[in-house]
Formats: sequence, structure tokens, C-alpha cells
Amino acid sequence: MGKIQCTHTGSLPRPTVLQNLLYAMERGEPFDQAAFEQAAAAAVSAVVQQQVSCGLDVVNDGEQGKISYATYVKSRLSGFQGTSRSPTFPGLAEAGQFPEFFSGPLMEATAAFGVLQFPSCNGPITYTGALPLQRDITNLQAALRAAGRAPSSAFITAASPGTIASWLHNSYFDTYEEYIFSIAEAMKQEYEAIARAGFLLQVDCPDLPKPTVYQSLQVGDAELRALHLEALNHALEGIPPERLRMHVCFGNYEAPHTSDPPLREFIYPLLQQARPATLVLESSNPRHGHEWEVWEEVKLPSGKQLVIGVVDTTTNFVEHPRLVAQRIVSVARLVGPENVQAGTDCGFATFAGMHPVEPRIAWAKLAAMVEGARLASQQLRLG
Repeated sequence: MGKIQCTHTGSLPRPTVLQNLLYAMERGEPFDQAAFEQAAAAAVSAVVQQQVSCGLDVVNDGEQGKISYATYVKSRLSGFQGTSRSPTFPGLAEAGQFPEFFSGPLMEATAAFGVLQFPSCNGPITYTGALPLQRDITNLQAALRAAGRAPSSAFITAASPGTIASWLHNSYFDTYEEYIFSIAEAMKQEYEAIARAGFLLQVDCPDLPKPTVYQSLQVGDAELRALHLEALNHALEGIPPERLRMHVCFGNYEAPHTSDPPLREFIYPLLQQARPATLVLESSNPRHGHEWEVWEEVKLPSGKQLVIGVVDTTTNFVEHPRLVAQRIVSVARLVGPENVQAGTDCGFATFAGMHPVEPRIAWAKLAAMVEGARLASQQLRLG
């Protein structure tokens, strides 16, 4: 092993032209499809080159052609023409403690969130997204060729069945279990197509830490988490675990996060039951930066790896490379440097137009991560 590799979680800021086209599509307004295709291809090409120039080892398309990491699926799945409703915000449990923040600064910071549509499921679910998925694959393949990178060193993100069920509610199936497994069966096509193209597949699973936040079901977190993991594994069966990454976070927004459960509460199911070999964890923000300590008592199973968040994606502080190195070394000394990559807590543009970190600062954070990983590699005597 030559060094600690660097990657990130998925979304990166989109150009304004592309963002405006995505907004027009989301609102159902007339737009130029050819202009969108051209803008998406150009944005992917540019963002891959930026990642390579920045020094990232495992790159992606920045989710440039998607309106958001989760709700993009409504145009790739049949059965989602039901009434659009406001989703449950994951931080709602804290609104009673800090009402001034949730009615003021947070609403201002998430104004772009109001553009998004959240239609409910009102019919049978089938996968209809072959064309937009192929566009994503083709754009990334072309960008990688131009940058001299292989598909095996890149990933494409996709929403997990539990994440989709969390944001787009059911008004058709008799039970929640039927609903989430219908999503899983349909999304198999997207997951398998990404893997067949030679990319790593990252499934985004913010539903797993506190799944009952999104649902009014009369079950506990542990029971619902087990169901979500079962549906996820069903959707991923047949894809080699080493080609799979699973991203878990507590919501990509700057807020108190006092209702977040501790990592200790759910780390064992993620490591022991989930199919993906690589777990991408939120690990650096002030609410969760201490949780590297869990690896003092939790043994990483054979074949499993970690991507640990070493830079935050909700504040405009640029982390010092020495702090980044400390975060990497703390975990690497417990689980083995060969099992650790450096990453980000979440995406820098989870929803198009909503990026609390100014885009140029986002890139400065990624550069700091790369330098910190270099320092950590030296301290760990790699290479």
C-alpha cells in the first residue's frame, strides 16, 4: 500500500446553467433537452478534471445531471405520480428545542429545497430510467477517458430503497414492507447497470441511522433498520461486495443534531449485515468527530473497509491538513491503514442550488484533505 487514498461522498456544485435547466425540469416547465444534454456532459467533464487535478484517487460525476441525490429517481421509476407532499425534515425532532433556528437561519439556508417535488407512490413500480442512467454512464466514461482514469477508479451514486421510501411516501401498497421491496426490485436494474459498466456503486443510505424519523410506522429504529438493510441487500445481490460502497450520514445540514443516535447504536448491523464492503461514514463534524473512538472496541470484519469523513460539508472553515492527518491516523492505527480512505462527511451540493459551502471553498477543503492524507501517509510510514 503506497498511501492513504482520497475520495469524497458524491455531489459537487453544479454550474448555474445546468442548475437552471434542472430547475425547469423539476417544475415541469419547457426546456431545451439538447441544451441539457450538452450542459450535463460538459459539467461532468469539468468536474472529473477538477477532482483529478485536486489529487483525488477515487472520483465520480459529481451528480451533475441529478436534481438531488434521492428524488432524481421519480423520473426513473413508474408509479410516482401521486400528490406531492412536503417530506419530513430529519432535524424536526430538534425544532422544539431550538425553534428560532429552525424557523429562521435553517429555512434561509435550505431555500433551494422548495424547488423539489416529492410525489407519493400511487401505482405499481417499475424501472423506466434506462436512458437517463445511460447518459450518466456515458458522460462519466467520456470524462474519465479524457482524464486518463479507468472506470474502476470511479463511482456512481444511487439512492437506496430505504432512502427513496423515506422521501417519496407510499399511498398505493398495503404495507410498508411491500412498498420498500417493490422499490428494491425496480432499483436492481440501476444498481446492476452501474456495476456492469465497471464503476464502483455507492448506495446512499441516510435512512439507516434514524429511519423512524421519516416514517409514522409503529416500530422502533432497530426493526425498521433491519427491514431497510434486508431490502438493500436484496437489491444488491449478485454485485460483488468489493464493488459496493454504502454512505451513511445523519442529514447534510448545519443544525444542532442533538437527536442523532450514536454510531455505537447501529454500527454492528451495518458491518455484519450490509452487503457493501466499504462503509462511507460521517466522521468530522462537531457532533460526530469524536466517534472514531468506536473503533477501539469494534473490530472491522475481514473484507470491510472505511471511508472516513475528514472534512465537513456544512461549514466554510477549511480544515488544516494537520487536523485531517490526525483524523486519518486515529482511525488507521485502530483498523489498519490498508482499510482506510479519506473522504467527506457528505456531499457539497446534496440538492441542486443548495450548497452551504461556497464552491471555491469546497475545492479548497478537498485540497486540504489530499494534503492531510499525504501527511498521514508519512506518519503511518506508507510507501
